[in-house]
Amino acid sequence: MSESAVRPDRIDATFLKSAPSLAECPQDALPEVAFAGRSNAGKSSVLNQVTGNRRLARASKTPGRTQLLNFFATPLGGRLVDLPGYGYAKAAKAQQQAWRTHVERYLSHRVNLVALVLVMDIRHPFEPFDRFIVDWARSAHLPLHILLNKADKLRHGARVNALREATRSIAGGGISIQLFSAETGLGREELIDRLCVWLVPPTREGG
Repeated sequence: MSESAVRPDRIDATFLKSAPSLAECPQDALPEVAFAGRSNAGKSSVLNQVTGNRRLARASKTPGRTQLLNFFATPLGGRLVDLPGYGYAKAAKAQQQAWRTHVERYLSHRVNLVALVLVMDIRHPFEPFDRFIVDWARSAHLPLHILLNKADKLRHGARVNALREATRSIAGGGISIQLFSAETGLGREELIDRLCVWLVPPTREGG
């Protein structure tokens, strides 16, 4: 986002479609920012917080949609993509593997993907799935922004320490990190700034 631009107070978004496979994703060249995270990290709540719509990500929670890629259109031109949550304890191992496979296919073959937002629980960061996303983003040279969500659950000093340790563990390589709270809105403006840059199609920049 340019210095002269005024940051919106939210990223308006509307549900576009759910795709059961890569072949059924929107067929165009619009940029996409995908949100990934374990099923208990609060990914849907983050999407609802940044868009100012508490019901936006409900679609991904309804029965039968847990393995779908959910696409949301924005006025900026690009799309937000809610990737299937991973790691729900009660899910069968076959279902958990299906989630992982679905995410890997999207990450590896979706040319629209311009950046990833990884949502982690600040109290339990860098679980195996989180590490998979971090390693993949590094190898693909794709911008990755990490949200240490649920920061409201910790005191200020503990938050600072958690951010310092997390930053130290992923230093460099196009990876950034911040504190966030889907409950209170902490860190909302910083995330919106990044999304405003990523979601604008190249052909529209400066236009």
